[in-house]
Amino acid sequence: MSIITLGHGSGGKLTHNLIEDIFYKYFDNDILLQKNDSSILPKLEGKIAVTTDSFVINPIFFNGGDIGKLSVCGTVNDLAMSGAKPLYITVGFIIEEGFEIENLEKIVESISITAKNANVKIVAGDTKVVEKGSADKIYINTTGIGVIDKDIYLSGENAKPGDKIIISGSLGDHGVCIMSKRKNLEFDVSVKSDCNLLNELIEEILYTSNNVKVLRDPTRGGLATTLNEFASQSKRSISINEEDIPVKDEVRSMCEILGLDPLYIANEGKVVLIASKEDAQRVVEVMRKNPMGKDAQIIGEVLEDDKKIVSLKTDIGGTRLLSMPSGELLPRIC
Repeated sequence: MSIITLGHGSGGKLTHNLIEDIFYKYFDNDILLQKNDSSILPKLEGKIAVTTDSFVINPIFFNGGDIGKLSVCGTVNDLAMSGAKPLYITVGFIIEEGFEIENLEKIVESISITAKNANVKIVAGDTKVVEKGSADKIYINTTGIGVIDKDIYLSGENAKPGDKIIISGSLGDHGVCIMSKRKNLEFDVSVKSDCNLLNELIEEILYTSNNVKVLRDPTRGGLATTLNEFASQSKRSISINEEDIPVKDEVRSMCEILGLDPLYIANEGKVVLIASKEDAQRVVEVMRKNPMGKDAQIIGEVLEDDKKIVSLKTDIGGTRLLSMPSGELLPRIC
């Protein structure tokens, strides 16, 4: 049988075969193979961090990744942004009847490889099959569990006037890559999604400085939305410099054609952070030694005033306000 049928979600023999032949084959580990209704985890030391996310991206395969890799990177990165060491992950699938088993196996293998690269174990899962037309191919939910093993508290409210804004690399790669593959927008562009794991880079950043105030991955809504969240939490304004913000020429060109702003485009392998002015340059130098942060830049700072606005100093000497987007620029981007 080459496609998923409703029988694969019935709990019977087909479900059993799917679990044994695909999920256990790639997700093999001692905790998952307890094969009970719930998996029992070892005792954890420290504060526990938990996050969950659902992934409905279209297309499910793209240059630089797939929905499986994205589902692990997204949840691992969310744990890392809290200063947690990611340890465990659960995976839930909603699959449309008629989905190719060959593609399911590719996605499951991608999840397995990415989880191993992140050094996390897949400890539980679930599969549901819905009638054809009730979903679009496949949706994945991942829940992550991590531990914060020292006194770390990262939040936008920690930001103070004079603190520096740092970005790990070029913006908009993921969003433009996905747009280029949409059936109604197909265009030839070499941009590769930045979908990737950031937990190793974050660990190095936090080891370098005790004065990192907040970390966040600028996914939906991009950098501009993330900075507005920081401004709201800190009750301070933020100013960034356009000339310091890394954006690839291909991304900038496609955004100009489509009337989009790369500062609002989703990223899946970047981190934006605020660090004290005393530690900022040292943090940047450490980030640049890691492939995930090789293009790190200081792009602005937290201001004294309490207007909670984000402004951009443009290349031509003007100033532009960056407000929160009022709607979804690109649906099903993650």
